[in-house]
Amino acid sequence: MSIKQFSNLIAGEWVGGTSVSRNINPSDTNDVIGEFAQADVDQTTQAITAARAAFPAWAAFNTQARADILEKVGLELIARRDELGALLSREEGKTLAEGVGEVMRAGNVFKFFAGEVLRRSGELLPSVRPGIDIEITREAVGVVGIIAPWNFPSAIPAWKIAPALAYGNCVVFKPADLVPGSSWAIADILHRSGVPAGAFNLCMGRGSVVGETLLADPRVDAITFTGSVQTGRKVAQKALAGMKKFQLEMGGKNPLVVLDDADLKTAVESAVNGAFFSTGQRCTASSRLIVTKGIHDRFVAALVERMKGLVVGNALEAGVHIGPVVDQSQLDQDLFYIAEAQKEGGKLAFGGNRLERATPGFFLEPALFTETRNDMRINREEVFGPVASVIMVDGYDEALAVANDTEFGLVSGICTTSLKHASHFRKAAQTGMTMVNLPTAGVDYHVPFGGRKGSSYGPREQGRYAQEFFTVVKTAYVAAG
Repeated sequence: MSIKQFSNLIAGEWVGGTSVSRNINPSDTNDVIGEFAQADVDQTTQAITAARAAFPAWAAFNTQARADILEKVGLELIARRDELGALLSREEGKTLAEGVGEVMRAGNVFKFFAGEVLRRSGELLPSVRPGIDIEITREAVGVVGIIAPWNFPSAIPAWKIAPALAYGNCVVFKPADLVPGSSWAIADILHRSGVPAGAFNLCMGRGSVVGETLLADPRVDAITFTGSVQTGRKVAQKALAGMKKFQLEMGGKNPLVVLDDADLKTAVESAVNGAFFSTGQRCTASSRLIVTKGIHDRFVAALVERMKGLVVGNALEAGVHIGPVVDQSQLDQDLFYIAEAQKEGGKLAFGGNRLERATPGFFLEPALFTETRNDMRINREEVFGPVASVIMVDGYDEALAVANDTEFGLVSGICTTSLKHASHFRKAAQTGMTMVNLPTAGVDYHVPFGGRKGSSYGPREQGRYAQEFFTVVKTAYVAAG
């Protein structure tokens, strides 16, 4: 059987790369999804040239026509959610239900920003000087380079591409090299939905090639990046050197606090969902479970019992709760941290074993550690896999202190029936998002997303707050008469 070939989209044309990368199914490594073109420096430069040339016309594009294009993209994503959800699960490894749900979210993001095209607003203010009016408006930034991660190959590209285009910017998009299929599908839909040539460009390839070219080219006005802390810091340094606007989302080490008065079932379900679903490969995963001593033993016992019922297997099979880890490198990283936690004195209460299934894949049993301290490596660094650790504390005050004792600050959660503690935690947690009696993972598409400290830098993503990054403010003074 011949392997499908997928090209880059540059200046409105599908262009083959100088080489190709094979997209492999982590549930079955014998399954090749396709060969995807790899852009080199010259092709990335051509895409930037095309975006720069297309910018004046796209920035001035009729607002209704632009809204119609984004609406069309959203509707097609939703209509094809089963097909594209299966593709997503096949290439990334999250379960079919999660894959379909993510495509739905991507579609809704495009629909939301179709509406934002027509909801753009400004201000008209009187000057302190007589006879002068002041108009405050927002304009497109220019050419935006988008660098997306592999763990949400539909949703994250959508929540970057849709607002960029909605506010009149032109885009050069570099998807994650590991999972290009879902991003290629979005590019194909955009192309067929009427985005003018050059306004949107797809350059698949290595970050060291495509990403570096975007950062180095002075014609790229802004960079939005989601990925690791290490890479994010390099992006910041190079963007700043080029005086580019930049936005970073870089992960978390998110706490879920469980107090003595918590509803046990709610706490256990919140922990299982937040820590292990999507194979723990979410920057919002609750990897630190901070539990007060009065409920600790009951919580651990109930959580272990719940974990025994989780089915790990092929992401496309019915009845599977947790799919494979995305690739061998990520699996090795997960196993390294499991071994490291044991060396540091953590007790492996459940799981952590490499699993064999009917097809060759990167299957890992979810792992739970107890008897850990917050200063252990397992509680300081982001594992990015189905691995969680329990930290026992005396009470709420210590729980809050431990929750905040991290260089990250993306999301935090608390399980409690106390209105007093829930209200205080919402205000005192040093994170960009907080959850009460809910998993730390799972956010809506129409509200701001982002964190504090080492998790995020720059304006929030999603919702109306996206305009803070994808537009610039202009103040105009007009003499009356």
